[in-house]
Amino acid sequence: MASLRILPAAATVILLFAVAAIATNAPDYVIQGRVYCDTCRAGFETNVTEYMKGAKVRLECKHFGTGNIERAIDGVTDETGTYKIELKDSHEEDICEVVLVQSPREDCDQVQELRDRASVLLTRNVGICDSVRLANPLGYFKDVPLPVCGELLKQLDLDDQTE
Repeated sequence: MASLRILPAAATVILLFAVAAIATNAPDYVIQGRVYCDTCRAGFETNVTEYMKGAKVRLECKHFGTGNIERAIDGVTDETGTYKIELKDSHEEDICEVVLVQSPREDCDQVQELRDRASVLLTRNVGICDSVRLANPLGYFKDVPLPVCGELLKQLDLDDQTE
């Protein structure tokens, strides 16, 4: 009879250990962002922007004091141009950025200055509770703008004409 009373308690303890083991395998952070082809060479996303499947990115965390790369993790975009990089530890004393590595398209592989990297905070000491960290979009310039771009930029009042 005594062994029957211990059985539910033992099962509960085993279940708790199993849940704890699964929980410790979960990443501390998921860094998510998108990579696009700037088809108008506008320097920002437009309604004719194309998101790039197969673009390679890298999360680089550099130590604040030394500038040495402490951690580097590669990622690749899916069919929506979205990448997700999982990270297990915090980087409170690091400056972390997602950087462009390689474009999958020969017609859209020119790096945009200021759109080739995005900073992300990877510590819990900044008031962000969520483990998902969203990085700004990263972009490449298309070699030749689409024909529709001139009209599009006029609609946005961004054409090359000066007033």
